[in-house]
Amino acid sequence: MSTAPRRGTTQLFAASTLYGTATLAAALDSGCFGPADRRILVVCNNAAIPETSPALDTMPGFERLRSRFDDVVSWNDTIAPFHPSGWSPRPDDVPLWERHLRLLWGLGEDDIELTVESIQVNPALAISQIFVNAPIDVYADGLMSYGPTRNKIDPLVGARVRRLLHLDLVPGLKPLLLTEFGVEPLVMETEGFLKVLGELAATPVELPSVEAPALLLGQYLSALGLISAEEEENLHLRMMRGAVALGHRRLVFKPHPTAPAQWSRSMEAEADRLGAELTILDTGIPRAPVLAEVLYERMRPTLVIGCFSTALLTASAFYGLPVARVGTELLLERLTPYENSNRVPVTLVDALLPELSDRTAVEEQRPAEGSERDVSALVAAVGFAMQPRIYPGLRPKAEQYLSSRLSPATQRYFKRRRLTSLGLPGGVPAQFAFLPRSTTVRRAVRRARSLRRSVRK
Repeated sequence: MSTAPRRGTTQLFAASTLYGTATLAAALDSGCFGPADRRILVVCNNAAIPETSPALDTMPGFERLRSRFDDVVSWNDTIAPFHPSGWSPRPDDVPLWERHLRLLWGLGEDDIELTVESIQVNPALAISQIFVNAPIDVYADGLMSYGPTRNKIDPLVGARVRRLLHLDLVPGLKPLLLTEFGVEPLVMETEGFLKVLGELAATPVELPSVEAPALLLGQYLSALGLISAEEEENLHLRMMRGAVALGHRRLVFKPHPTAPAQWSRSMEAEADRLGAELTILDTGIPRAPVLAEVLYERMRPTLVIGCFSTALLTASAFYGLPVARVGTELLLERLTPYENSNRVPVTLVDALLPELSDRTAVEEQRPAEGSERDVSALVAAVGFAMQPRIYPGLRPKAEQYLSSRLSPATQRYFKRRRLTSLGLPGGVPAQFAFLPRSTTVRRAVRRARSLRRSVRK
């Protein structure tokens, strides 16, 4: 009597960054995943123009992580000519796509287990939709996991998520991401992650020989439409001036790989004026980024300065390096819409880290005076204000926080109009709540503005 062949298990891991791949490698090394017959890394290049950016599996250090996986496949090649961020299968085509991927990737009839990042958006969402019966683990390598899920996820996907694996960037703070589906977070071992980063740091990439500099982190926020290019350029100059004011004379600037060259030129001119020694990081490999954590291992900076990069928290929490923030107050004002997924990362960095111009706070490595100490309550309030329909159960916590802790220092984390629309403390008083919706009042305001412009002319 013949027996059916045993069905194997294949684990698919989707990654778009070297940092994310390092996170997966650390999770595998720490035993976060069960046994499998095959482990396949699905590489996704989500750059605006993938053809002009290096693929993840061509970056310096990738080969040191490659051994954790049996195979590596390209999602971009699989769905070409479509862009990974903009493509998802039509519902009627899902069975065809699953059959196609099983043939293309040699999955056979194996049971599939998925591990993805940013499940709210493509390509993670598309992959999860194709393998419709696969259980899902989500891993987070940044501060966004502490905030709410940015979009309402189809229950057919969300109900399959088993765990949220995340780094302990803010000790004691529990992520909000995916809690609407009852997903429990799993904190990854910091030691295992640092071990993997140490492997990347040992990669033979030529770096400038600068000892104990102040490290400035660029993010290219203007490309995301958060601020203008001129404002971001000024932000970099503020980093330099603040570092020099604190006594640092050796500066290293780590630009975003796609940042314009003129920013480097303006910073070089400012360095000459300040009498500082500035090094612009260049790996010698076109558009190939080096992780900030590699620089922490190699250069051991005396101060790390940035806006709201996750690397600020890894420097502080994992490497014990002094850090300082700059520009968060501008970002809190400019982020639109209010539910912008960058809001919680900006809020956390603003609340937890010292502002660069506050010498005492930087030297003592403490938040500025008046900063919110209970970030759990703050994140719950901000999270509800961002996504009240997804997290209605957070309303009591938001009301309690806003009733007792709203102050000039914490007001910047909220918009009065948002609080008013949600009927939360701190908004426009109830007796005046009709004003923003009154057509008569709005017509009078427009007329007043028109008259003012006429007078100016």
